[in-house]
Amino acid sequence: MRLAFDIFGQVMRTLWAHKLRSFLTMFGIAWGVGSLLMLVGLGEGFRSGQQKNMANIGEDVIFIWGGQIPAVAGQHQGMKPYFLTYHDYLDIKKDAPLVKEVAPVINRGDLRALSDFASSSSTVTGSTPNFASIRFMPLGQGRWLNQADEDQRRAVCVLGFQMMRNLFPGRPAIGSSILINGVKFEVVGILDNIGRQENNMNNVRLYMPFSTMKMFFPMKTENTTDDIGNMVLQPVTRDQHTAALEQVHKIIARNHGFDPSNTEAFQGWDTVKNAETVGKIFTAMDVFLGGVGMVTLMLGAIGIINIMLVSVTERTREIGLMKALGATNRSILWQFFLEGAFLTALSGGIGIGVTEGLMKAMTLIPFPPFFDPPHLVPQSAALALISLSLAGIVAGLYPARKAAMLTPVEALRKE
Repeated sequence: MRLAFDIFGQVMRTLWAHKLRSFLTMFGIAWGVGSLLMLVGLGEGFRSGQQKNMANIGEDVIFIWGGQIPAVAGQHQGMKPYFLTYHDYLDIKKDAPLVKEVAPVINRGDLRALSDFASSSSTVTGSTPNFASIRFMPLGQGRWLNQADEDQRRAVCVLGFQMMRNLFPGRPAIGSSILINGVKFEVVGILDNIGRQENNMNNVRLYMPFSTMKMFFPMKTENTTDDIGNMVLQPVTRDQHTAALEQVHKIIARNHGFDPSNTEAFQGWDTVKNAETVGKIFTAMDVFLGGVGMVTLMLGAIGIINIMLVSVTERTREIGLMKALGATNRSILWQFFLEGAFLTALSGGIGIGVTEGLMKAMTLIPFPPFFDPPHLVPQSAALALISLSLAGIVAGLYPARKAAMLTPVEALRKE
């Protein structure tokens, strides 16, 4: 134990004797570790921000809209638009077993809401009560729309967070009445703020039962009694989203008289597929950024090896004198190995600590929507520690072995 303390003391004296060289070497390692953690942390912050944005939409949501189909069956010239219908919704609900939930939606952006205190133009959405189980609709006050509202075509509505603030500034909204294009509605619920920095359009929406929407504010199409704007649905399981979408496409194609293999006839957004694609992009980004950080870290490790080799060369006569006085190969080996390992471990620890502090400080900075501040990723920290360990072993062992193998006569003879 005393020998170990003596060797460690010698290591500290040697490092202190070459303060500038030791500092620059440690700075290279700390910079490499910090670069690796910061680059991966930035990538993960972007990934988590996108995941939160997707979570604000809902879990495993698929959107379906009408599209363009051939005006004459079997031809691909002279396209005509078609709209989804309430009949499509009923058939999907009945004949698509891989669809867990489906809801019809009518959106109108040309309606005006008026309260006793203010007025506001807004997007009004009419849908069935299960809309809230498909989309992310966090309820803040009151209640969501229920089946009785739908069956009885009640004139009730739920306000988005920002819509409530626009219509009822500083005043209670639950139980109050508003006029939507002259039709009186009772406010039964208010949603929590969705997203960050009030950047989510759902915050400025107003929701009512689908049957009520269809009665008062139908689609502005030729078939106002049956056309709907779009549908939102969920597959039974996440892995079955493609098969569920194929079932939906076949039903829509059958009802509207076109070939379901004509993918251009469908308009939609599969958030499951989108999340998988984005995940692959972020994984590739992490690999690239991590690779850049690893290169920087390896450059620092090469600096450690170079400094230790210079140290062995400078102290050749000292090594010879130590061996002439009885120092063993093992003690010489341990001294130089500990010197390299200590430099690596200390500078790596400083790099991790400074980077973690910088990341915490960045949480105080307002980031753009869909971006999260960078955070320390355990996997990248573990990779940095493993890389540092290997660098420390190589940086300390090779020069240490070179020093230990010198004979006293050869070492003392060198200038």
